[in-house]
Amino acid sequence: MNDQKAVIVTGAGGNLGSAVVRELAAAGAKLVCMNRSSQELEALASELPASAEFLSIAGTELTDYASCAAAVARAVKRFGGISALVNTVGGFRMGPVGPDAPVQWDMMMTANARTALTISAAVLPTMKAAGYGRIVHIAAAPGLKAGANQAAYAASKAAVIRLTEAIAAECRDDRITANCILPGTIDTPENRAAMPNAKTDGWVSPQSIARLVAFLISPAAAVVTGAAIPATGLE
Repeated sequence: MNDQKAVIVTGAGGNLGSAVVRELAAAGAKLVCMNRSSQELEALASELPASAEFLSIAGTELTDYASCAAAVARAVKRFGGISALVNTVGGFRMGPVGPDAPVQWDMMMTANARTALTISAAVLPTMKAAGYGRIVHIAAAPGLKAGANQAAYAASKAAVIRLTEAIAAECRDDRITANCILPGTIDTPENRAAMPNAKTDGWVSPQSIARLVAFLISPAAAVVTGAAIPATGLE
C-alpha cells in the first residue's frame, strides 16, 4: 500500500466497513472514515490503535458529486493524497416486478450504483494526478444472475460491476486498478436476526472480506483490475 497517502473507506461505521477499517489500521494505513452517522465513527475511533492516523467525515451525501468532492478535498488536505477507495455503502431490497418495482428500482440504483459512481468520480482526479490508485466496490452475486424478487437489487449490483470494469479500462495507463467483490451472505447480527433459521456455517465473516480488500489495495495486487471476485468460500 502507498503509505504516503490515505485510504478512504465509505460506510466505515457499518459491519463490513468497520472490519475493513480495523484490518487496515492494524497494518498502519492512514484512514479516511466516511459514514452517515458521526456516533458510529466515534465508536469506531475508540476501537482503533492509539497510533492510528485517521480522519472522520460524517454526513457526506454520496449521491452528490460536490459533497463527495468536498470530502475528498478534506482527505487530501489532511494526508496529501489518496491511495485507495474502499466503498462499502449500499442497500438491499427484494420484491417482484409489480406496481412497487419502479420505486424500488430507483431506490436500489441510488443506494448501490449512483453512490459507487459518484464517490469514484470524486477520487479519480487525485489518483490520476498521482499516477496511482486502487478502487474496490462491493457488488453481489445477483449482479451476475438475478433470482426471483431481485430485479432492482440485481440490476443495481450489475451496474456496480459494469462501472468497475469501465473504470479499470479507462484508468490502466494511470496505474489505477478497479475491482469489486461479490460476497456471499455476510455474517452480521442484522442478517442473523433477519434469517433466524438459516444455516450460518457457510456465511462469510466481515473480517475475511476485509482481508481480501487489504490485498486488492496493496501493491501486490497491481495485476488485478476489472475483476468481479466471488467471496463465498470457506473461511
